[in-house]
Amino acid sequence: MTDPSVVPNIIDLLPALRAYARSLCRNATDADDLVQQTLTKALANVDKFTPGTRLRAWLFTIMRNSFYTNTVQRARETTGVEDCVSDLQQTPATQEWSVRGRELHEAISRLPTHYREMLILVIVLGASYEEAAALCDCAVGTVKSRVNRARRLVIEDLGADAF
Repeated sequence: MTDPSVVPNIIDLLPALRAYARSLCRNATDADDLVQQTLTKALANVDKFTPGTRLRAWLFTIMRNSFYTNTVQRARETTGVEDCVSDLQQTPATQEWSVRGRELHEAISRLPTHYREMLILVIVLGASYEEAAALCDCAVGTVKSRVNRARRLVIEDLGADAF
């Protein structure tokens, strides 16, 4: 059975373990992970520690072996440049679309009411010319004319560079 003083001694060695892990990893987050992995392995195998030997050396050996094992695993699991998806943009940027949408909304809101109404009915809501004519109680030709003029006014308002 193991000496019960081993666990408190492990806790006393935490600063030294962190320092050694940082010298191996050169990254604070990876070093903390390595310390945790070392402590997990040490506590799971504390019965294999030989009392009277140096606990610090035993823990450092576990840490060094874990570090080298992790390094070999990372090298083996590294994806090739052509297969690497970390450089691919997962979500396309929406800022330009948001700005363009806002500009379009503002241009539509500046239209005279009778043009805006027809544009929204036919283009935005997808109503047919006949449905829009019935809703607004006017001729189909009037609807077509107002939609055409509304499109032209919006294009002029947004400028030629918008398209």
